Order: sequence, then C-alpha cells, then structure tokens
Amino acid sequence: MRKDWSAELDAVNFVCTVCRWHWEARPDLVEPDESAPHHPFRYFANCPTCEARNQPQAAWERSLLKAHQAATGPKTAEGKAATTANLAGHPSPDEALRTRFNAMKHGLNARVATYFPAKPDGYSFCKQCDVSRYWCAEQPACVKQTELFMLTHAAFEQRDPRVLGKVHSDLHAALVASLQMCLQAVLGDGVVIKTPKVVASDGMAITLTYLDEKGERHTVYEYAANPAFKPIADLVSRLGLSLTDLGMTVQAADDDQAALRGRLPAQAGGGGDTLELFAERTAKALENLGHVISTAKAESARDPVLLEHQQQTGTGEGA
Repeated sequence: MRKDWSAELDAVNFVCTVCRWHWEARPDLVEPDESAPHHPFRYFANCPTCEARNQPQAAWERSLLKAHQAATGPKTAEGKAATTANLAGHPSPDEALRTRFNAMKHGLNARVATYFPAKPDGYSFCKQCDVSRYWCAEQPACVKQTELFMLTHAAFEQRDPRVLGKVHSDLHAALVASLQMCLQAVLGDGVVIKTPKVVASDGMAITLTYLDEKGERHTVYEYAANPAFKPIADLVSRLGLSLTDLGMTVQAADDDQAALRGRLPAQAGGGGDTLELFAERTAKALENLGHVISTAKAESARDPVLLEHQQQTGTGEGA
C-alpha cells in the first residue's frame, strides 16, 4: 500500500539559521500550512547548540516530502508490466561491477580515518569546502578526501583508470593553471636576471665598479637567464604540452606531409603506394621467389664462360 506522505511527522530534520547546526528531533512547534497540500504542516524546533528558537525544517527534507508525494509510479497493469520488464536482466555482470561500490560511505575503511581524520578547518583545503563544519566534526573522516579515497580503491579493484578520469582532469587543469602563473611571474621579473658582480677580497664581498673617461663610476653586472625557466620547461615536457606533443610543429601542420602519411615515396612515373598495396606486391614477389631461384641456377649451369672456368680450375660438379 502506498504511504501517505501528507501525515504529520514525529521526527524531523532541522537546520539552524544562526549557527548552521544540523540535527534531527521531535518538533517543538507544528503549524498548519495550507499552501502545501502534499504535506500541510510546518515544523520548528529550538537549536540545541546556540539555543536559537523556532528554527525551521531543513529545506532538503521538505523538497523530499513533495517528491515522494508526487512519485506515483505506474498505475495501469500495462505500465506495471513494462516496469517489471525493464528490470529483467538487471543488474548485468558489468553493471554489478560498476555499481558495487555505490554503497560505500566514509569511515567504512579504518584507513580513511587514519589518513584524513575529520578536523573542520584543520586542513588547508577546508577554506573552499562547502560541507557543514558541525556535521563534518561528527564524521570519522574528511568527507571530500574519503570520496577520493574510495574512487581510487574502486579504480584499482576494477583495474579501470577511467574511474579517475574527472580527478585526473581536475589535477591536469590545476597544473596547467600553475604553469601559466609561473610564466606570468617569470615574465614580470624579466627573462634575464641582472645582478652586480661581486668578488671576495680579504674575507669581504666587494662589488666590482670602474670609472669611465668622464670619471663616472659604473657597476659591473652579470647577466644570466632566469633560473625559473628550466623547471618550467621540465613541467611542460612532463605534462605533454610541447609543440611536438600537441602536433603544432611546422612539419605536422604541412598538409602535404599529412597527406603522405602511411604512403611510400612516389615511384618514377607514378604516385605513391599505400602500405597495403606495397605489402600485397611484396607477398606476390615472395610467392615467385622459388621459381626465380631455380631459373637462375639453370641459367648458371648453361653459362659457357662458367663451364670453361670450372674445367680449368676443377671446381665443377664432376670434379
């Protein structure tokens, strides 16, 4: 029998608008709400943390009540039969392999709490986290890090690196953004670093200077490339962002070269051969190789010059 979601609830989820505390309890105040026929009640409770009075029911729970009341499902016999038929054969073995980790929750594995125990605002990444600090404090481990932990476990269990596709794309995007900031910093400081030349004399560092023809003193400088260039170049190579990796070299951009990929050089009086035609012609040549060898031996046996040489040297077959 279908549950009546319009009945009054005994336990309700609340969110404090003052301290953002989440809790579930019996409502302290229930008011009728004629604007919501799917559930004509509004619930309020006093916050157990900051003691703020008459805090409202959580918005997500009110939306869930409406969704449950509107979800009727199939009513006719044909609709129910079609729904049953859709479930036949599911989950398949492949679907079961993909969905067997859906029920994993944070803290299910003790190593999660060991690596990233829950400590709100205790990690550097907590500043951008949208999880409630009070709810996070009640968990055995950091929710965000546990999600990543479980995804990695699923990828290794299934031997499918595509599970971590979104994680790797976010990481690559962050690395590219960091590379851009490094380049901007280098260009701002200058590609060439100019520093005064210093020598040691009697245990003291002395800056080299000289006087010009007018008697003005000038400092001797040393010029060197910005040392940040090398790590940036290494990062570009490791990320696969070089011109060769991206196919942006002059040779790769040449349409004529691209058109000849997979073809042999053009023969005299004709166009280039594809690899398939070359392989077919080579196979035919190998098939006739035995006949060519036997014909060459027969021709050699009838060669008068070779026969005379063999008689003189005694190297013939009858010698």
